[in-house]
Amino acid sequence: MNLSLRQQKILNEAKLNGQVIVEELVKKFNVTPQTIRKDLTGLCDAELLVRVHGGAVLESGVANVGYEQRRTIASAEKKELAKLCAQQIPDKSSLFINIGTTTEAVAEALLGHKDLMVVTNNLNVANILIQNPSFEVIVAGGVLRHADRAIIGEATVDFVQQFRLDFAVIGISALDEDGTLLDYDYREVRVAQAILNNARHCFLVTDTTKLERNAPVKVGHVSQLKALFIDQLESKRLITVCKQHEVDIFTLKHSVQTHQETPL
Repeated sequence: MNLSLRQQKILNEAKLNGQVIVEELVKKFNVTPQTIRKDLTGLCDAELLVRVHGGAVLESGVANVGYEQRRTIASAEKKELAKLCAQQIPDKSSLFINIGTTTEAVAEALLGHKDLMVVTNNLNVANILIQNPSFEVIVAGGVLRHADRAIIGEATVDFVQQFRLDFAVIGISALDEDGTLLDYDYREVRVAQAILNNARHCFLVTDTTKLERNAPVKVGHVSQLKALFIDQLESKRLITVCKQHEVDIFTLKHSVQTHQETPL
C-alpha cells in the first residue's frame, strides 16, 4: 500500500518504541482520534501493525515486543486483573509465578497476603515478593535472560518439577480463540508447561491484546486452567471453550463461574 506521510511517521514511531498509543498520536499530529484509528486500520490491513487496546504494536509472529514496551501495554487493566487474581489466592498457600509483566502485577497485588510460599523463575517477581517478610520465596535455577530477568532452560524445568504446589499464576504472549496458549521462546514455554503440570489449580492472567497477537510455540490449552482472568472477553468461541472445560472467567466487569467448587 502507499502510506501517507503521517502513516509513515506512525510506523517509524512503532518501530522505535514497539507500540503506538492513539491518545499520544492525537496530540502529536493534532488530529482527531477517528483519523488516527483510520491510519492504524490501514497499517494493520497492510500487516505492518497489529491493533491492541488503545493503539497498535509491531506485527510479529516470531518475536515478542520488548520488555519495557510490554510493561506499558494495558498497564491499568493489568493492575486491576492482578487484584482480581490475588483475591482468589488464600493466605498460607503455595504457588508458582512465571515470566511476564502481568504476573509481576499479580506479585504486587499479593503483597498484602500472609505466609505464602512462592516458586518463581522471574527475578522481578522475586524482588517484589521479598518485601513481605512472611513470604518464602524460592528462585529457580537456570539461564538468566538479560532482557527481562527471566530464568529459563532445562535446568529450570528440572527445578520446577520437584514441586507440587496449590496454584500457578502464568502469563502468555498470545491466546487463540480455540483456547490454545502461545508464546515465543521454546525454552520459556518448556518451563511454563512444567508449571502447568505441577500445580493443582492454574490461573491465566492476560489482557485482550493477547487475542489480537500470534506466537509460534504452543504452551498448552485453556482446558488446563482453573480460571482465566482477562479485562474483557467478547469472543463467543473462547467463552464456549471455557464453559466446555469448566474454566471460570473473571473480567473487570463480571465473572462467569462454571462450577461451584472452591480452589482449596
